[in-house]
Amino acid sequence: MYGVCGCCGALRPRYKRLVDNIFPEDPEDGLVKTNMEKLTFYALSAPEKLDRIGAYLSERLIRDVSRHRYGYVCIAMEALDQLLMACHCQSINLFVESFLKMVAKLLESEKPNLQILGTNSFVKFANIEEDTPSYHRSYDFFVSRFSEMCHSSHDDLDIRTKIRMSGIKGLQGVVRKTVNDELQANIWDPQHMDKIVPSLLFNLQQVEEAESRSPSPLQATEKEKESPTELAERCLRELLGRAAYGNIKNAIKPVLIHLDNHSLWEPKIFATCCFRIIMYSIQPQHSHLVIQQLLGHLDANSKSAATVRAGIVEVLSEAAVIAASGSVGPTVLEVFNTLLRQLRLSIDYALTGSYDCTAGVSTKIIKEHEERMFQEAVIKTIGSFASTLPTYQQSEVMVFIMNKVPLPSSQQSIEAGKAGENRNRLTQIMLLKSLLQVSVGFQCSNMLTALPSAFLDRLLSAALMEDPEIRLFVLEILISFIDRHGNRQKFSTISTIGDISVLKLKVDKCSRQDTVFMKKHGQQLYRHIYLICKEESNVQAHYEALYSMLMLISIELANEEVVVDLIRLVLAVQEIAQINEDNLTAYNRCALFALGAAYLNLISQLTTVPTFCQHIHEVIQMRQKEAPYLLPEDVFVERPRLSKSLDRLGPEVFFWQSKISEVLGGSGYNSDRLSTPYVPQLTDEDRLSKRKSIGETISLQVEVESRNSPEREQRAPAEEITYETLKKAIDSVAVEEQERERRRQVVEKFQKAPFEEIAAHCGARATLLQSKLNQIFEITIRPPPSPSGTITAAYGQPQNHSIPVYEMKFPDLCVY
Repeated sequence: MYGVCGCCGALRPRYKRLVDNIFPEDPEDGLVKTNMEKLTFYALSAPEKLDRIGAYLSERLIRDVSRHRYGYVCIAMEALDQLLMACHCQSINLFVESFLKMVAKLLESEKPNLQILGTNSFVKFANIEEDTPSYHRSYDFFVSRFSEMCHSSHDDLDIRTKIRMSGIKGLQGVVRKTVNDELQANIWDPQHMDKIVPSLLFNLQQVEEAESRSPSPLQATEKEKESPTELAERCLRELLGRAAYGNIKNAIKPVLIHLDNHSLWEPKIFATCCFRIIMYSIQPQHSHLVIQQLLGHLDANSKSAATVRAGIVEVLSEAAVIAASGSVGPTVLEVFNTLLRQLRLSIDYALTGSYDCTAGVSTKIIKEHEERMFQEAVIKTIGSFASTLPTYQQSEVMVFIMNKVPLPSSQQSIEAGKAGENRNRLTQIMLLKSLLQVSVGFQCSNMLTALPSAFLDRLLSAALMEDPEIRLFVLEILISFIDRHGNRQKFSTISTIGDISVLKLKVDKCSRQDTVFMKKHGQQLYRHIYLICKEESNVQAHYEALYSMLMLISIELANEEVVVDLIRLVLAVQEIAQINEDNLTAYNRCALFALGAAYLNLISQLTTVPTFCQHIHEVIQMRQKEAPYLLPEDVFVERPRLSKSLDRLGPEVFFWQSKISEVLGGSGYNSDRLSTPYVPQLTDEDRLSKRKSIGETISLQVEVESRNSPEREQRAPAEEITYETLKKAIDSVAVEEQERERRRQVVEKFQKAPFEEIAAHCGARATLLQSKLNQIFEITIRPPPSPSGTITAAYGQPQNHSIPVYEMKFPDLCVY
């Protein structure tokens, strides 16, 4: 009976008759709108029938697809779309299952038109906000199929473009449908991200092909709006913009794998473009997670080719610039530690020629110039990172980098042998280059904060290294710290300029913090400038850096006392060239004379003391006539004009300390200090320095005592170096070590001993001190005994003698 009713149209269920009525006899006539309205009204009136309507429409669509009746297929999908848009009842979930089943059937078809039709319907469905959640719906098939469509390789270019765009739109629909619904399948799982992200990146890569075709401007306006590249970029931005904190890793990892698999790090253009999109799309507070992912990927590729590592590092640099200030995250020093570790690994690769430092044979050929390119990229990235940090973190980073520099006078490990020396030297140079990159962008008004004592000590100890390149880096770093008003470029060339006003210097009054800094560290700076001037390996760049440093100290950090000390220092440098105890070359001696002339010429104009300016001007004029090779215009040129008769120069071509102290003393400067020759305060650092032996240091200390006269006309002979003097010097070092150890033990005792023990120890010492003080006061206050024990007054009556307190004479121990 049931089968008979199924064949009779009048006895069929009403929902089936309503569904059948929407299909016209000729599919080209399209959907019958009046009947569609009746079907929609019926579905709204009887929502419990909606799932049956969907199942029947699905059955008809599958039959039409198999019979290639594609006109009716389109009508069925149009009807489904209208029902979806109209119905939001609780029974829609079962209807959606039928709908998704039909969409899947269309996507499985080999016909591009059906695939596009199914995708369009799915996109419309994705934009609908459902009233009731679904606990069992799965989109795995759609992610896989849409990703496959994104990689379409159809022979027809237009059809291929349409299929790829449909695939991208489908992925966009899946993301919109699932990303904010916790009950749906988690789209952020690696199994989904590994399909979605590479599909979008694959279409982003096609931008180069599209540019190479260069369409006409009229065509471009229409086609660019519909290009897969722009659609993929829009979809990727939307995906990343919806990513929460815990999903960033799963979204970024497929990007890194895709770039690895397709060797896209080496040109770096596409990789940079990708991460620019990523950094601008994600939420700003998540930027540091992307940077950490890149750093981890750099570590994972530490044995890859230098070009690959350089590409990753340059992408890191771009990402750091885009990231907001301070977004490197809580592990700032870990970021720089990773970059510095890669720098040291690159140095090892370049020296050993192998990616495995323990093995003697490498399967890969390492090109030294590529490793240098990678090292420069790392240094640039360190500067980019530092520029995004606040001032206090930049200071911490600089201290961190400086502590990594291997120095002979520090606890840093120094490798022996020729290979070890090369490695140490390259490491020192690369780390100082990195420090210079950070210091260039560092702006701090307080020099005490910018240059802490421990940091400055290590930095200046590098200035005593034998390598001239290292010394030059140290000078450049110091200059970048001191130059806070951009005056550095105005002193790039050394000259005896006649009018300082043409330089348009920016000069501010020396602050209290700068005065404290110079009182604390001034002598240390002067001593290192003095010692650097004595180096025979100095070239023009060193003298230009020294000149800039002297002038910047005079402008940025100088008060009257500092100016006096700098003039004394320059006169001592002139004496180095004049006496030539270190057997300097003619060029070095002429350069020191020229350096002194250029500095005194400018400082005399800054002090605005007429008599001082006159004396300096007279000496410079005399040099122009008698000895032009003592002026910077003849020395610091491509072919310097030198003289070998520097020992027979007349007194008129020198700057005399007595004359300068006389003219400046009359203007309120400290003439006593000006007339005292500058003598550097030598410390243990010189004894521990790599370039000086203990004997040389003692010789310097002995000879320094003989420099007493202002003009050094009479010189006492240097003390002879004997075995006894060497033994005393070594013993003094041992005594200092014992004193240091004693202090360490005292500090350790107060840090670790129980409170009762410390209190008892201090109480015993306090009691002993009080008893000693009581004895001293008794001796001091008690009057001296007379023969009778009393003093007789003028009136003959005995009385006790009382001495006023202000007339008492206390021992030195009691006087503060």
